[in-house]
Amino acid sequence: MSTSTERKTPETLRGREISASLTVNDLAKSLAWYRDIFGFHVEREFERDGRKMAVSLKAGAVAILITQDDGKKGANRVKGEGFSMMITTTQNVDEIAAAIKQRGGTLDSEPESRFGRRAFRLHDPDGFKFVVSTERQEA
Repeated sequence: MSTSTERKTPETLRGREISASLTVNDLAKSLAWYRDIFGFHVEREFERDGRKMAVSLKAGAVAILITQDDGKKGANRVKGEGFSMMITTTQNVDEIAAAIKQRGGTLDSEPESRFGRRAFRLHDPDGFKFVVSTERQEA
């Protein structure tokens, strides 16, 4: 009988972390939202031909790269449909949600307790969805 701690042969993927790379419509607007509303800090900025093309952002161990959409796939193509990114924290999510609202942000849902977690939802200017959640509490 196999358990989840046994390694497969041949060995399957063993990731150590996951980071997101998001293509956005307006890099300056998205940078302001992630930094000034959501609370990320700028780790690095990337330029091409003297123009800012991407920004690497961090919040604790969470990394997000936002890149400027070049418009080749359509200026207003839908982004962020069909999935959301969960950021798990040991911080008080009610306080985080209140701080986001105080900085001018809008939540998609207020903090609530479900499935052993306390969580709220929000989305960025392009519609990319996030859930900010406590770690799962064992019953």
